[in-house]
Amino acid sequence: MAGQHSGWNRLLGAACCALGLAAALPAQAIELRTAAQEGTEPKFVADGKDRVTGLCIDILRAVEQIEPTLRFVGDQRWKPLIRAFSELETGQQDVQCAMQRTAERERRFHYLGPALYTIEYHFLARAQDTISITQWDDVRRLAPDNIVLINRGFAAGDVLARLGGIEVDANSTNPQLNLQKLIAGRGRLFFHRGPGLQRLLASTGTVDKVRILPQVMYSAKLYFVTSKKLATFITDRLERALFQLEKNGELERLMRKWD
Repeated sequence: MAGQHSGWNRLLGAACCALGLAAALPAQAIELRTAAQEGTEPKFVADGKDRVTGLCIDILRAVEQIEPTLRFVGDQRWKPLIRAFSELETGQQDVQCAMQRTAERERRFHYLGPALYTIEYHFLARAQDTISITQWDDVRRLAPDNIVLINRGFAAGDVLARLGGIEVDANSTNPQLNLQKLIAGRGRLFFHRGPGLQRLLASTGTVDKVRILPQVMYSAKLYFVTSKKLATFITDRLERALFQLEKNGELERLMRKWD
């Protein structure tokens, strides 16, 4: 009888030990699929052959620190911006970092949390071009030499379409190609956003060939976005984490780091 009690005690002890160990282990994090957006420095920056860094990578890691039940995957894989947005809309991706708000995008995606940071659009011109731009009519008066280069699929196209009267070339998908076209005279101006414009010129070796015109032509706030197919309890957790990052000053600190 004593042996039987001893056996039960051992079984009970083992069960309690297993339960205690399970309670001590963290719950498995929910994986949220995303991608590094090509041509969007400093949001995503190539750091060597196989590593992606940048402002958005830092924001994703900061969210994971505050909300350890969430983990982002795919941020080390590059995708064209148009494809990233398409996969977000179909639910093949779950989230994207730092997207400008437009009416068309609001129909496709769910915006949440505070603004991550503010971007400012400038014109870039060839270094030897003495052009001065202070208002949009200055651009219109350049006709017929008034082609403005923009990145295909970026919100800059929506901005210029609303303004009207500006000839746009949106055939290139990234800023590096548009800088080459600008230098080659295949456009008079390149309309692009900061932060990171000076860093872009430095990384492409075009500092002595291209200048950033000082006038801020347009500004906009960027937000965290999710697929409309993502569960509400997950978007709620994301939003709480983002508001905490805003409250503790981390979003502002990261913005200054990459400006």
